[in-house]
Amino acid sequence: MSGSTEIRPFRIDVPQADLDDLRDRIARTRWAAPLPGSSDWTRGVPVDYLRELAEYWGTDYDWREHEAALNKLPHFVTEIDGQQLHFLHVRSPEPDALPLILSHGWPGSFVEFLDVIGPLSDPRSHGGDPADAFHLVIPSLPGFGFSGPVTETGWNTTRIAAAFAELMNRLGYERYGTQGGDMGAFIAPDLGRAAPDRVVGVHVNAATYGFMPFGEVSEEEMAGLTDTEKARVARLQHWEAEQSGYFRLQYTRPQTLNHGLSDSPVGQLAWMVEKFKEWSHPVEALPEEIFDRDRMLTDIMLYWLTDTFGSSANLYYENMHRGGEWSMARATTPTGVATFAGDVSIRRYAEYGHNIVHWSDFDEGGHFAAMEVPALFTEDVRTFFRGLRP
Repeated sequence: MSGSTEIRPFRIDVPQADLDDLRDRIARTRWAAPLPGSSDWTRGVPVDYLRELAEYWGTDYDWREHEAALNKLPHFVTEIDGQQLHFLHVRSPEPDALPLILSHGWPGSFVEFLDVIGPLSDPRSHGGDPADAFHLVIPSLPGFGFSGPVTETGWNTTRIAAAFAELMNRLGYERYGTQGGDMGAFIAPDLGRAAPDRVVGVHVNAATYGFMPFGEVSEEEMAGLTDTEKARVARLQHWEAEQSGYFRLQYTRPQTLNHGLSDSPVGQLAWMVEKFKEWSHPVEALPEEIFDRDRMLTDIMLYWLTDTFGSSANLYYENMHRGGEWSMARATTPTGVATFAGDVSIRRYAEYGHNIVHWSDFDEGGHFAAMEVPALFTEDVRTFFRGLRP
C-alpha cells in the first residue's frame, strides 16, 4: 500500500521458471574466444576459468539449498520514500544489546554478513563477551536485490542514509551504531550526519572517497607518508590506471551496460567475479581460494534473480551526478576505520572530514572483509563500539 509504514515478514521464493531460464541461458552461452595474452587475468577474466565456473553454476550449484538457508533468517520489507526496502532484523538474546545497522556495497549484498551475524548478535554463544552484543539490521540497498529495482532517479547514498534513518526509527531504535563498507562506507557516515542525535558511532571498512587522497599526491606530501601509506597510494594509483573501467562505465552509462549484462548471466558473472578476484587479498589468489564458491554465487544470484544489476550500477551514476549535494562539513560522530590489506584509506586524509577515534591496520583481508576475515571484522566492530555504548 503506497505510503504505508507497515513492516511485513518476507520469504524468498524464486519461481522455478526463473531457475530453469538461468540454466538454459548458461547452457546456450556463446563463449568468447581467448584474446592473446589473456590467460593471466591482466586483460580480464580468462575464458577457461569463467567457463568452468559457469558450468558449475548451471549444473551443480543448488539455489534451493541456499534459499532454504537464507529463509532461516528473519527477513522483512517495508516501504520508505516510495521504495520497497528489504532487510534482515536479527534481535540479540541479550536485552541490553546495541542496535547496529550494517550496509553492504557493490557487488555485495546481505550475504556478505552471514558469517558475522551470529558472533555480533550472540557473542555469548560464540566465545565472546555478552556485553558486546548487537541487535542487527541488515538492509539490501535500494536498487539491490530484494530492495530493487529503484523506480525513480535521485537514489544516491545520502538519500539511502535518510531512508535507513527512517527504518531505524520505525523499528523503535532511538540510539544505534552504523557500519558499512564500499558504498556502505558512504552511507554509514551520511547516516551519522542525518541522525547525529541517534547515531552513537560510525564504523567503516573498504573506505575510499573521504578517507583517501583526492587527486595527485605531491612529492613533498609523499615524502611525509609512512611506508604503509605509500603502499596504499600506489594501490590507489594502480586501481585508477588498470582497474577503474567498471567504475567509469557504471557512473556514466549504466543503462548501456545493463542491456548486455541483464541478458547474459555469464556476462554478469564475469563482471562481478572479476571484483571478487581483484579486490580480495591476496590478489594473486583465485576467488575460490578465499571465498566459499557457493557463497559467492549466492551473492551474484541475488542480482540475477531480481534483475537489479542495472539498478545497482545506477547508484554510481546517481552518486557522481548529484551536483553540489556532497557534504563538505566535518562529521562530529565518533568514527572508526578498519583498513584491511586490500584497502586504500589513510588516516591523515580521513581526519579532514571525520571525527576519527579508532583506526586499525590489518595485513589480511580485503574489500569483502566480513566474508574474507569474519573474525577480524567482528572483533574490530566490537572494539570500536565498546566505548560508545549507552
